[in-house]
Amino acid sequence: MPPIVQRVVEYALQAGDIALSWLLSPAAWSQFALIILSYLLAVYLTKRLRPKIEKLLTPAEDNQSILSKIRRFTLMFTPLLLPLLAFALTSAGEQVTRSIFGSGAMIAFGKRVFLFLAVRAFARDMLTDPFLRLLGKVVLIPVGAFYALGLLDPVAAKLEATVVPLGNLSFNLLWLLKFIVIAGVIFWFGRWSNDQSSTFIKKQEEMRPATRQLAEKTAEIAIFGVAFLILMNIMGVPLTSLAVLTGALGVGIGFGLQKIASNFISGIILLLEGQATVGDYVELDGGEAGTIVKMTARAAILETYDGKWIVVPNEDFIVTRVVNYSDSGSANRYEAAFSVSYDTDINLVPGIIDAAVSKLDFVLQDPDGPDCELRGFGDSGIDFAVEFWVNGIDDGRNKYTSHVLFAVWNALKEAGIEIPYPHRVVEIKGQFPSG
Repeated sequence: MPPIVQRVVEYALQAGDIALSWLLSPAAWSQFALIILSYLLAVYLTKRLRPKIEKLLTPAEDNQSILSKIRRFTLMFTPLLLPLLAFALTSAGEQVTRSIFGSGAMIAFGKRVFLFLAVRAFARDMLTDPFLRLLGKVVLIPVGAFYALGLLDPVAAKLEATVVPLGNLSFNLLWLLKFIVIAGVIFWFGRWSNDQSSTFIKKQEEMRPATRQLAEKTAEIAIFGVAFLILMNIMGVPLTSLAVLTGALGVGIGFGLQKIASNFISGIILLLEGQATVGDYVELDGGEAGTIVKMTARAAILETYDGKWIVVPNEDFIVTRVVNYSDSGSANRYEAAFSVSYDTDINLVPGIIDAAVSKLDFVLQDPDGPDCELRGFGDSGIDFAVEFWVNGIDDGRNKYTSHVLFAVWNALKEAGIEIPYPHRVVEIKGQFPSG
């Protein structure tokens, strides 16, 4: 027979001998009975205790105190009640069997199985984050299964003995697996910490928007920087060995990543100076215009009035001319043009229009009230324009100017002033053709 078949047969014979010895051993039967009894007792206790525990730990929905949050967090562990009770009862039974029979291999196996069930419940029912759930599915549950079967040490030894050469560096598969798991957990915790700090900073309304943005970016860099240093320290990687990588990264920035570095530094300058921040309506020389809805390390995202998003590199805010219409809520001046007939007494027009526009609730009197000005004498009528100040941005001349033009039209109609339409004079030289 092939060697692998011979090994399988040997393992099968060994398993058969162990099973036969357990079947003929009073100690094995008693341990198996204790395992079944522990599980049934755990099921009974869980049915009695779980409703009381859930009632005790469930706070009112509108209660957001620290104690309530702790109670809600503790409530998440109720799926572990059954396997942990079975594990505890089996552990007590193991002490009894070892004191009577001097052995407890079978009940120890049952205890490991209950612990595996607890691990599976933790990974399946408690982990809600997609990344942590994936980590529990592909790493935590297999490790628990190997531990329950008593194969964890042999598998770990096999992984440690498998060395992967990588140039002048080499590492074993066990180290790689540990690195992936620890790195994933540390950077997930870093992301969670960054979300919490970002939420806290956004609530500080007394800070300027640009200062809040800068504080968020600083906290993000600090959190992930510390996470990287902790990971290197845990895995035993000396930071001096990263000098070559840092040098290569510097060369890459100097050649291929200079635009990214430039945009990153430009973003920091924007946050420090606060000349353009989230909520401002800006217009760039390139024609891009919109409200800044987000500022990242590489670019600012503008939202136009028709709902489109424009990604503008941070560098464009530094090297080109930028018109900021908002400046965090400052007033803006607009004008609405109109014409009146040449038969009109133009001396009456400014008073009529200024009074009508002043009645609009969105028109400001500070820094200046409505101002109707004569602009010129057109082909069909006399051209006027009324200037007015508002808080905010005119949505493509539709948000405020439209209301102002309605007010102008109604005011002129009430005063009996005609709004002209184009007139053309046609001169025909000579006589009309006959017949």
